[in-house]
Amino acid sequence: MKKIFAALGLFTIIFASAQNVSKVEVQNPAMDVLASIPKDKIELYNQAFSKFVSALKTADKQAVGLLISDKVKSMVDENMIQKLSGGISFERKTEVYQSGYQKLLDGQTYPAIQYKYADDKNDPPRDSITVIFENDGKILGVKPNYSK
Repeated sequence: MKKIFAALGLFTIIFASAQNVSKVEVQNPAMDVLASIPKDKIELYNQAFSKFVSALKTADKQAVGLLISDKVKSMVDENMIQKLSGGISFERKTEVYQSGYQKLLDGQTYPAIQYKYADDKNDPPRDSITVIFENDGKILGVKPNYSK
């Protein structure tokens, strides 16, 4: 009987210590630029982004609230708006660098436009702003990317 318990104990120790540990890494999903956004939609999104930048520049929280999606309104606070205002250069003119669709964590695909500054002649641009929109033009996310 002792031998059976000893064998079972040995097997239990072996199986317990033989667990596989895997590393989970979260990455930003890549933008699918192969699917094109219609030009009329790009113009709609550009208008929404221009209004958003103007609202950030004047620190108009009410206008910012009207331009962002209801899905993110509860997460956006004044501190986040101030940080975003510091990440966008209001003096530099922006233009569309690339557009496409991006799949987010909720499993849905949304239109995304990556803007570059007009005075940045590098390819790829050193500084850019990626904006994800809902189909109606509301802004889901804004991410400035600056070179270091």
